[in-house]
Amino acid sequence: MRATSLASSPMGRERISGLLRSAFPDATVEVTDRTGTGDHFHVAVVSAAFDGLSLVEQHRLVNRALEPLLTDGTIHELRITTKGTG
Repeated sequence: MRATSLASSPMGRERISGLLRSAFPDATVEVTDRTGTGDHFHVAVVSAAFDGLSLVEQHRLVNRALEPLLTDGTIHELRITTKGTG
């Protein structure tokens, strides 16, 4: 059984958002369930933590923040948009 029920609920999107806000306390975070199935997400994160970093480095930080949900299969597919504030 896949672990999608948590992500498809509002509580799941809040968990994704919470993990990102914990990793990037100053961030503006948006989480979108792209397909309505609760396992394909787009996250958009704007944070000063990304200032001066390459796009690859920014995305690595987001992946690291969401590692528990990527590892357990809650997130099957993830699109990431990041931007620094500077």
